[in-house]
Amino acid sequence: MIIVKGKTRFYSTLLILALGMAAFLSAPVSSFAQGRPKGHLFIIGGGDRSEDMMKKFVDLALKAGNGRIIVLPMASSTPEETGRALVEEFKNLEVKDVVFYNFTRKEAEDYAKARELAGSGGVFFSGGDQSRITEAILDTPVHQMIRDLYQQGAVIGGTSAGAAIMSELMITGDEARKPEEGHEFETIEAGNVILARGLGFIKTAVIDQHFATRQRHNRLISVIAAHPELLGIGIDEETAIIVNPDQTFDVIGHKNVIIYDATKAQITSGAGRAIGLRGMIMHVLLPGERFSIPKKK
Repeated sequence: MIIVKGKTRFYSTLLILALGMAAFLSAPVSSFAQGRPKGHLFIIGGGDRSEDMMKKFVDLALKAGNGRIIVLPMASSTPEETGRALVEEFKNLEVKDVVFYNFTRKEAEDYAKARELAGSGGVFFSGGDQSRITEAILDTPVHQMIRDLYQQGAVIGGTSAGAAIMSELMITGDEARKPEEGHEFETIEAGNVILARGLGFIKTAVIDQHFATRQRHNRLISVIAAHPELLGIGIDEETAIIVNPDQTFDVIGHKNVIIYDATKAQITSGAGRAIGLRGMIMHVLLPGERFSIPKKK
């Protein structure tokens, strides 16, 4: 402590503030906000995305934080090329502050790297292989920073693989039975769909993408038969859902969103690993419709 007659308390206060700020800057990135997130999720089923659709994402991002948009292309097999292309796409929509980060696992574990995202209004994940995203950032300071941004009001979006990572339980796209090409997910059976942890923005549903276009009904039904407490949300190409802070979502785009609800279904087992469901509810939603995701109990 600096001792100067008449100023001891003043300098003591400065020292306490300085130590407190140093502790804050060296502390792990964590979510101080509690309760319902103030932000939106913008989940695109893949395929073409219209300019009008992406303008809605931009509008939400510009209303939050400093309006900066962060592109994360790690799912892509060519992330640098994909990152540059997405940055250009956003610039063509008159976004002035947009940048991409191709985080490695080591970089995502660096608190200083995570703080480079602070204050951003939007985060957008590219398509590709969803497991590449979780391998890079799951349970890292970058992941926590994105959670914080969502809590504070940012829009978190993605297409295809960037849609799959939104739920806590994630469909990886892999199948246990190793079928020949062209014969993927031809069955409804237990233990066939390989699952992993996603980024966990949605707790009570599981997301599937390219849904009707790639005939992915079998795999989503298989998942919710094993996890009937979760809602199955299949989003088709050229279509998106915008999840609002109250956990309702709005359908936008050109095709359908399919909902499977097995929460009250009777689940039975057949020969081998075959699964049956009685009383499962199916909803087919059109653009312009709204639906509610169950809240976590």
